[in-house]
Amino acid sequence: MAHLGSRRGRALALPAGLALTASLGFLPSGVASAADLSDAPAASVAVTNGPKLSYVVNVEGGRWTAASVKKAIAAAGGEVVISYDQIGVIVVHSQNPEFAKTLRQARGVASVGSTRTAPLSVQSDDAVDEGAQSLSAAEAKAAAATATDEQDPLEPLQWDLPAIKADKAHQKTLGSKRVTVGVIDTGVDDTHPDLAPNFDAKASANCVSGKPDTTAGSWRPNPGESDHGTHVAGTIAAAKNGVGITGVAPGVKVSGIKVSTPDGFFYTEAVVCGFVWAAEHGVDITNNSYYTDPWMFACKNDEDQKALIEAVTRATRYAERKGTVNVAAAGNSKFDLAADSIVDNSSPNDTTPGDRVIDPKECLDYPAMLPGVVTVSATGAKDLKASYSNYGLGVIDIAAPGGDRTEYQTPDAPAVNGRILSTTVNGGYNYKAGTSMASPHAAGVLALIKSTHPYASPAALKALLYAQADKRACTNPYDIEGDGKIDAVCEGGKNKNGFYGAGLIDALDAVRW
Repeated sequence: MAHLGSRRGRALALPAGLALTASLGFLPSGVASAADLSDAPAASVAVTNGPKLSYVVNVEGGRWTAASVKKAIAAAGGEVVISYDQIGVIVVHSQNPEFAKTLRQARGVASVGSTRTAPLSVQSDDAVDEGAQSLSAAEAKAAAATATDEQDPLEPLQWDLPAIKADKAHQKTLGSKRVTVGVIDTGVDDTHPDLAPNFDAKASANCVSGKPDTTAGSWRPNPGESDHGTHVAGTIAAAKNGVGITGVAPGVKVSGIKVSTPDGFFYTEAVVCGFVWAAEHGVDITNNSYYTDPWMFACKNDEDQKALIEAVTRATRYAERKGTVNVAAAGNSKFDLAADSIVDNSSPNDTTPGDRVIDPKECLDYPAMLPGVVTVSATGAKDLKASYSNYGLGVIDIAAPGGDRTEYQTPDAPAVNGRILSTTVNGGYNYKAGTSMASPHAAGVLALIKSTHPYASPAALKALLYAQADKRACTNPYDIEGDGKIDAVCEGGKNKNGFYGAGLIDALDAVRW
């Protein structure tokens, strides 16, 4: 069984042990004729006794083409789970091993790809997130004793807020209730006392199957599932209510869009569903602290992987056209995403991974590396690139606090832990580190900008985010481990470089420009 903390961080979070992390069948049994395949080459019998897989089918043209393609899908032994006609993406299940190959030849099909290498199955429900470090009772008590009248009890432990001037921003505004940030993640526990006041249930759903489920509470993590999304949500919008912590934008709304299986996999059909749901339910900003499984980097020269990239690209572009800004974590593998080549030894992570050398210009960590998506690297308590954070000139758009090992970047007192403190399930709080934690800081600042400029377009909001950032020159030489060895090389100038992009986010400028 795959565990969330055991793979590059399904959810891009750094565990306490500091291993680098971020992590249905109703099929027809009939016979297909050549005519049924809607101009596809003749097929005899559509085999339906193979392993059940999930596919995305990307359609060329409009709704009339989609109707024709759906006939070809049925003839090839597939069943439509849901059709996102607004972006030309159809989610399909099939037990025909030749399904993708057959359908690629049908008229009106742009691309087809299996979203996984493991068969669809009933997922286990006991996966755990190993990426947390507990908040001790002594730390909580000491923090409460030092908190000012303007601070929530645990806010003195949140070194990340003054790092981006969020504490000063809150003296001007907490953000607008008319702004909603959607957390596309492992689910959000909206019963948490720091999240309940700001939770937007109408903009929440469970998208794990690729089809939205709006059953009340379906967006929550089940017992034993990861608290990752709940932690992210707290960083964005934990209420300033005299309880626990304070979010970057504690006056805005937050929604939960669950896209992770119980085992911690974020498959393409779920991610597509998440973006489309957000686009059509008033979500102004999405936060995406994950990469889409099973490929850490999906390659455009592979027929399956190309289709996955295309489907999510269509979804993110659709969301932006609808007014949504999409923010994503850069990843926690110390990779230079602008390098000529990268060794990916973790893909596919749902069956048996193998070593492969990829070109990051052709093989993308998505959604982070998709056009238009705000890509966020992580900094620690000393404002340096976090030891684990991916980087890359022209790839990283902006930097934000994600935390680091306390011994690498020790925060100033009264904070005691170099990671990020936020909400967890069952009303608790814990520490995590990763670009997963950096991305929601940027999403929170964007929510403050949107609150200040309610009619600004996504392009304008992103431009303000970059223009307001505090410029950070390259950190060279970069020896974060202090052992005399260079751990990474930053390229670029002060205004734009591979470690910090346009700079460190600035919450105060977000509310006064």
